[in-house]
Amino acid sequence: MMRKHFFTLTILFLTLLSCKGEQNKKITESKKEEIIVSETKITPVSHATAVIEFDKTTIYLDPTGTTDAFSNFKKADYLLITDIHGDHLNLKTLNSLDLTSTTIIAPEAVAQKISELKVKEVITINNGETKNFDNFKVEAIPMYNLRKEALKFHSKGRGNGYVLTIADERIYFSGDTEDIPEMRNLKNINKAFVCMNLPYTMNVESAADAVLAFKPTKVYPYHYRGTDGLSDVVKFKKIVNEKNKNIEVIQLNWYPKKK
Repeated sequence: MMRKHFFTLTILFLTLLSCKGEQNKKITESKKEEIIVSETKITPVSHATAVIEFDKTTIYLDPTGTTDAFSNFKKADYLLITDIHGDHLNLKTLNSLDLTSTTIIAPEAVAQKISELKVKEVITINNGETKNFDNFKVEAIPMYNLRKEALKFHSKGRGNGYVLTIADERIYFSGDTEDIPEMRNLKNINKAFVCMNLPYTMNVESAADAVLAFKPTKVYPYHYRGTDGLSDVVKFKKIVNEKNKNIEVIQLNWYPKKK
C-alpha cells in the first residue's frame, strides 16, 4: 500500500514539474518576442532626416522633404528638431504633415519659429537639459562650431544634439557640430550618428578623432553633404578602424537617387 502511495505521489510531482517547465518555456518565449518587438529601428530619409521607431512609438528627426518621404511611416508621436537651419527645420514640410497628435521637442530658437503650427504640444529643451517621457529619455547635447571661420554657422547654445535612451540603448545624434568637448566626453553610447560636412560642420578627420575619443559601439556617418559634394565616408571608416577595430562603422543610404 505504501509503495502504491509513493508511486502516485511521484507521478503527481513529475506532472507538476512538467507543467512548470512548459509555463517557464512560454514565459521565456514571450520575453524573447517582447525583445524583438521593442527593438529600435532607425531609417534614414535624407541628409539629417530620419525616422525612429520603437515600442509602438514613432519619432521624426529633423523632418524635411515632401510628404511622400513619410508615406511609409506611421504618423509621428514626437518630432525632434536640432536647429533652425532649413535642412533641420523646414516649415513647408511641417505644415504638410498632420501634427495634431504630435509633440515637438526642440531648443528655444526652434520653438520661437513654430508657434503657428497646429501641434499637440511643443516642449522646449536646451543644452544640458534632460526630459523623460513614458518609454524614452532625451538629453540635449551642445552643438556648435569651433573654427573661427565657421563660428557664424552654429553658435553655442542655439541648437541641440541629442542622446536618446530607449530601453537599454543610448543613441546619439550630433546635429550640426564640430568635435566639441561635449561630444568627446560622451559615455556609454551604443549608436552614434555623426555629421561631417564642410564648411558647416567638420571634416572626416575631426569626426573620426571625436569618435575615437568617446568610443561608441557603432557609428553611422550622416549629414555629410557639403558645398563640394559628399564627404569621403570611406576615408572616415578607414581612419576609425585603423585605430580601433572594435568600433563598427555602418554606412546607410542618406542620399537616395531621385527617380
